[in-house]
Amino acid sequence: MADATLAQPVVQHIDQHGQVVNGQIIGETETTEQESEEPVLDIQINNVVCSFSTRCHLNLKKLAMEGSNVEYHRQHGMLNMRIRRPFTTASVWSSGKITCTGATSEDFAKVAARKFARKIQKMGFRVRFSNFRVVNVLGTTSMPFSINIANFSRDRKEASYEPELHPGVTYKIKNPKATLKIFSTGSITVTAPCVANVQSAIEYIYPLVCNYKAGPRRITSAQLSKIAKQKRQLQQHNRNSFPNVQQYNFADEDEDFDSEYDSGEDDFESEESQD
Repeated sequence: MADATLAQPVVQHIDQHGQVVNGQIIGETETTEQESEEPVLDIQINNVVCSFSTRCHLNLKKLAMEGSNVEYHRQHGMLNMRIRRPFTTASVWSSGKITCTGATSEDFAKVAARKFARKIQKMGFRVRFSNFRVVNVLGTTSMPFSINIANFSRDRKEASYEPELHPGVTYKIKNPKATLKIFSTGSITVTAPCVANVQSAIEYIYPLVCNYKAGPRRITSAQLSKIAKQKRQLQQHNRNSFPNVQQYNFADEDEDFDSEYDSGEDDFESEESQD
């Protein structure tokens, strides 16, 4: 286990358009001449799960008969509904509770949730968009080195390692609240309640895993090409999926949608024509 002085990584959060929204050095406040030599950790947000309520009973059979891009699972008492922009899936229950998955940012999640509510409202239901919240965020990153996870799990009481059941170490952080899966290859998967907690968890775990380096990360040229191709495809998908989320200013929407049944003009009409 190395006790050398740790290099502070530059953490970059990749947004829904594949762009870096912030980059900072852990433990530093000013740019130094050695910044270019610091490792850069790209945090990719893969999935944002959110939920909201329509505050009315939903007839799932009617939604299945009149709606588009829906799958009715009668045996489970729920219905799946999909939209393309942003590419997300909603699980709808008759009680009015709806869960959305597949978004790559919290902004995308909110826009998708409101679009699902609008689609249901157009079918004649008295929908009132309420109780929106982000439930879960899944993010991934890769360290520039391999990790000796056996020694790491032995020295850290917060870590749980069962190689017979799972190849990675499960590490739980109380503040910020997050659960990490740490793999010997240097890959780390983070599950947290919000995007901010994902970045904070990476900043927290980096100095700890640095003490358990198992050598440089071995990546073949074929793997590098595959990773680069996947990143390009994800960035292109996100740009095509929803190119300008900033155009939706929720403050300018009709207040009735958030308080009572909207019987007036539908400002989401232009969105639905894209699906």
